[in-house]
Amino acid sequence: MQVSMNMTTSKVYIETFWQIHRMIEEAGLQPGDRLPSERELADRLGVGRSSVREALRALELLGLIETRRGEGTFMKPFGDHQLIQLLGSFILQGNQEKRDLIETKVLIERICLQLTCERLTDEKLERIKREEHTYHSFFRRIVEATDNYLLLRIWLVLADFFKHVYTLTLPSEFYEQMWVALRKRSCEEAIAVYEQYVMRKMSKEN
Repeated sequence: MQVSMNMTTSKVYIETFWQIHRMIEEAGLQPGDRLPSERELADRLGVGRSSVREALRALELLGLIETRRGEGTFMKPFGDHQLIQLLGSFILQGNQEKRDLIETKVLIERICLQLTCERLTDEKLERIKREEHTYHSFFRRIVEATDNYLLLRIWLVLADFFKHVYTLTLPSEFYEQMWVALRKRSCEEAIAVYEQYVMRKMSKEN
């Protein structure tokens, strides 16, 4: 019985979080704007004040709001890009969600490697070679080289979520071998390098 009660309480708190989030969006609240009080939110949403308090605490931990003693709760400055990151750190709490994220990102990156080998210009290839890279910056160049704007937008959102749940550091050999494969426009070699370094490392750590 206790487990059931805890699950119900958790569900109410999560639903309250999203209700408050929708309310913020619909009201068009901006940084510096004041949120309704706990009591007002509880009355408006039809939930207990404890659920409102937990939801506000989550929003504050994510950096979306701040509580000023004696004044109330206010919106903090943030951009759309930052909002994606902040909500991602809240949403991706379960292991299944994290696995889904990694699997989707891997699928997209493999597709992007194939398209890049077909479409990569010499100018973009030299740019990739000249730059110092992290895993994120390298694959941003790869996705950009596909000349597919929608793929880039999807990948950027996934990459933002990914950075909240996973830290991936690759050796210099990965970038060297990948550059050789790209220079040859060999999709097979590029994907083989990707599987050897990226997929193998992620499978070991998950």
